[in-house]
Amino acid sequence: MIELIAEIWQTARRNKLRTSLTGFAVAWGIFMLIVLLGAGNGLINASEENNDRYVDNSMVVFGGMTSKAHNGLKEGRDIQLDDNDLYTTQSRFTKNVDKAGAILYEGGATVSYGENYVSSSLRGVFPVDADINKKDIVAGRFINDIDIRDQRKVLIISENQARELIPGNPRSLLGKVVKVGEMAFTVAGIEKEDKSRMSTEITVPFSTLQTIYNRGNHVGRITFTFHGLATEADNEAFEKRYRATINRQHQAAPDDEDAIWIWNRFTQAMKMEKGTRIIRTALWIIGLFTLLSGIVGVSNIMLITVRERTREFGIRKAIGASPASILRIIITESIIVTGFFGYIGMLLGICANLYMDATLGSKPIETGLFTTTVFVNPTVGLGTCFGVTVVLIIAGTIAGLVPSLKAARIRPIEALRAE
Repeated sequence: MIELIAEIWQTARRNKLRTSLTGFAVAWGIFMLIVLLGAGNGLINASEENNDRYVDNSMVVFGGMTSKAHNGLKEGRDIQLDDNDLYTTQSRFTKNVDKAGAILYEGGATVSYGENYVSSSLRGVFPVDADINKKDIVAGRFINDIDIRDQRKVLIISENQARELIPGNPRSLLGKVVKVGEMAFTVAGIEKEDKSRMSTEITVPFSTLQTIYNRGNHVGRITFTFHGLATEADNEAFEKRYRATINRQHQAAPDDEDAIWIWNRFTQAMKMEKGTRIIRTALWIIGLFTLLSGIVGVSNIMLITVRERTREFGIRKAIGASPASILRIIITESIIVTGFFGYIGMLLGICANLYMDATLGSKPIETGLFTTTVFVNPTVGLGTCFGVTVVLIIAGTIAGLVPSLKAARIRPIEALRAE
């Protein structure tokens, strides 16, 4: 075996260009496949992380504008959701709706503590908001049912806002009384800063905001979690029933899709998952075609190798070499060259992914309004890397098998005549 490897080494040294081209084709194919998969994984992981800030089985309902005339009323009417719509959501759709709530906004609020203050907007919510939007409370608690019932003047503030009010020890603001304009509120909780939001908000009980700012029975937007809707067809049927019910309460056409807008996060997640599968498949197809170019390169060069060494193989057979020994020489050379350069391509691909991870992975990008992440863990598992390398080695072996069989069957007299 040592003599065989030494012979292959000598052959490679005599044919540096041929060996280099073979190696480059192999290494480049594996390198590009690993880098493409790594970059694709980074983009997909970032997209999933950015959309993992709320539960999938939830919907948000917005008031819209009618696009059809109905019951003698013209199109173009604004639809504002109200307490009756929220009650209907909670009482008439219990088969699918788990918990329902609403969100109201009030802009231009100034929150002060002593001489320090922050400008923000108020966000009135129900307790279910903590589950739907995955609120991370680092100190204290979130809004509860008693806050809603008693219209308590309590608020939830972010860590960054608390740091503005009490520099150095923001969590000590918990339990303190702060002013929202001229009204006194107690800080009930401090939540982790969510830099993906386009604006900072301070959370208060929905009923408190609705009463203080004289919003009447308006609820802004309705949110709820649901169950039992496993397919797109189930969700479409539910949305159709729900829209028709709410539309009738505002004397809008039951099938008017512009009267209210429904953001179904579950079907959105399903579409994203489908898109992710398409992207992964496309990346694999592109990568495999790149890998295939390496295999074709190996096959062509092995054919050239056999042709150049035809006279040599004829002499070997003339002096007693068996077809199996000639077959072994060519196959072993193909395996060694493919394996060596394939391993180099794999290492370079892993290094490129690690570089992407170090420079772009989980690196926040400031847009001026909010912070987002483009790449998250743009790498490929070692199992995939080794698997790709093994596949190419096997392919390279098969590529060398065809010309080697031809060389092993050639008659010595024909080989000696070859030029």
